[in-house]
Amino acid sequence: MNTKLTLTIEQSLIEKAKQYAKNEGRSLSDIVENYFKVIIKEEKTRVTVSTPIASSLRGSFKAPKDFEYKKALSKGLSKKYLQNG
Repeated sequence: MNTKLTLTIEQSLIEKAKQYAKNEGRSLSDIVENYFKVIIKEEKTRVTVSTPIASSLRGSFKAPKDFEYKKALSKGLSKKYLQNG
């Protein structure tokens, strides 16, 4: 069953979203509905394990834009486990 929903959104964003929907050959309602389905699905599959300490630290570290997490992790693990002393 479909139900009408009223949203308050910036006018310029609405215009751009309508144009996007038109270019995609879809209705704006269809795009919004599918977006809601995606975020609800992601929320159900997301597993969050958090301790109070971890929660308090969230957002306290800001990595540089060019930070390469995998490279830094690999370097740290190599240093810890592969190099002598």
